[in-house]
Amino acid sequence: MASGIRDQVAIVGMGCSRFGERWDCSADDLMVEAFTEAVADAGIERDRIEAAWLGVFYQDQSVARSGLPLSFALRLPNVPVTRVENLCATGTEALRGAVYAVAAGAVDIALAFGVEKLKDTGFAGLPERTKGTFEDLWQPGFTPPGAFAQLGAAYAARHGHSIADLKRAMAHVSWKSHENAVASPKAHLRNRITIEQALAAPMVAYPLGLFDCCGVSDGAACAIVTTPAIAASLGKRDMVTVKALALAGSNGVEMGHASWDGSHTLTSRLAAGRAFREAGITKPTEQVNLMEVHDCFSITELVLMEDLGFSAPGRAVHDILDGRYDRTGAIPCQTDGGLKCFGHPVGASGLRMAYEIYTQLLGRAGERQLAAPSIGLTHNLGGIPNRNVASVSVLGLHRG
Repeated sequence: MASGIRDQVAIVGMGCSRFGERWDCSADDLMVEAFTEAVADAGIERDRIEAAWLGVFYQDQSVARSGLPLSFALRLPNVPVTRVENLCATGTEALRGAVYAVAAGAVDIALAFGVEKLKDTGFAGLPERTKGTFEDLWQPGFTPPGAFAQLGAAYAARHGHSIADLKRAMAHVSWKSHENAVASPKAHLRNRITIEQALAAPMVAYPLGLFDCCGVSDGAACAIVTTPAIAASLGKRDMVTVKALALAGSNGVEMGHASWDGSHTLTSRLAAGRAFREAGITKPTEQVNLMEVHDCFSITELVLMEDLGFSAPGRAVHDILDGRYDRTGAIPCQTDGGLKCFGHPVGASGLRMAYEIYTQLLGRAGERQLAAPSIGLTHNLGGIPNRNVASVSVLGLHRG
């Protein structure tokens, strides 16, 4: 019977570029920026890396379709590089490939990488992807803000909240992200806003206003993973281990069956349950100290607090307004500003989330450092509420 990967793999080094409108950089430059930090952190030479996984979503605009751009940019020692893509969970998918390779004993040291270069591709927002039968038949003309606005309306109707109350909680989510990003030097948007500004912002897709939506960024992030024994041989006393890494993909039920009422993300619930079981977490609200979740829109973060089991059904609005997920709250969420403010270069986002958890667990977060966290969670939601893939990873601090 499968026993999972709990604590079989350690992260020995991580790197993250500055996110933002990096007009002066190519995708290669961003990869080198993140990798330079990671190898210095790990204390190894690049020749120790035996395999790599490259996560890119918009490959035609970023780095092309094979894994070779990573080999070229980093001058990797002729190792296998696998390019992966799994919607907004792409970065976590790259991490999963590297982690599984080490856990399986196929390699001793592996690299997970995510990158996206979007700001100078000629598009005001995200580029168009080539459409096919699925998009043409099932969701012609959809927009991400419109899809997640429907999530907000369905959530309010399901739990009896007024749209005014929902918008106040969403404004708090956005305000919190901006406050946290001020103390995050690599974040894209580092400006404070007020709750009133968020509430009065121009409407994008009702009830989502401008400050309820994350922007488009350039960026890269990476992780070097190995076994705990090898990590110890490299002089790592305190190390971050992977306790669980779970994914769940939609199977069509949400799009074609009335069992889903549009008020939650089914895959997030499933992935969280699998990850908690693998990690041995029985009381998430007591055992998880911080989290980075997929706040592509403020309503997404709100709904995820319930989907991941941190708020009771219908209670996320109240918990958010009570400050439960603020940096000084019971379970801080988005301590670096999240997708909303750190940025969302799609292929890099999952690894950027892991970078923040890793940094916090090792006590390196500077001004935004939490008091002695030991377990953190990351969550990605790729796609839209009725067609998506959700990933949940649990990382823990192991003291040597």
